[in-house]
Amino acid sequence: MKTKTNGKTTKTTKSKEADKDLSVSYNQFKEFEGRAYTGMKIGRSHKWYYDQGVWKETKITPDLWQIEYAVVKRRAGKAPEGSGVPVGTEYHWYILSHQNVRKLDANSYTTAMTGLKYKLAHRRADKDKWSITEKGQQKRLINLLREMADKLEEESEKPRPTGSSGRAKTISSSKDKEISVKKTPASRKKKVAKKEMPELEHEAF
Repeated sequence: MKTKTNGKTTKTTKSKEADKDLSVSYNQFKEFEGRAYTGMKIGRSHKWYYDQGVWKETKITPDLWQIEYAVVKRRAGKAPEGSGVPVGTEYHWYILSHQNVRKLDANSYTTAMTGLKYKLAHRRADKDKWSITEKGQQKRLINLLREMADKLEEESEKPRPTGSSGRAKTISSSKDKEISVKKTPASRKKKVAKKEMPELEHEAF
């Protein structure tokens, strides 16, 4: 809650305490399937607003395009004071997503994206090196794509519902909760050098 004092809006003590609790919770160690992590708790979500960015695409084959996109995204709301990683922290994500578009006129299209993003590595604000080497990141990406391919093959053998467009669903959004990345088989885990395993996770709060 907020109150006005001398024309200025200030947070109440109760509101400040709630923010403090969120900050403590964010930085606490948590566990997911035997793996320790910090940051946002599994199951919670973010909402962001994107500035007017620039999307560039180059046609590689009749069906393949190379894309580049750069923009500043801004939180819908404010992060609890004291939560989150330090300014300057970097992340390397890999996105698997549907992009559905519909032409409105000669120069305009509606655009909607649903899918998944997977963290390959991060770099702390006070470090020069990433949490995983470039080679290690490539191995993580290979494992991810193999796991996704295996999952899609399993789903293709089952009767699948179709949407209004008549297209069968493959990669669902986080709201659908239909798809999850499988655990890496032990035989594949052995191939990843121990020194290339990530540090404790720090999600982008």
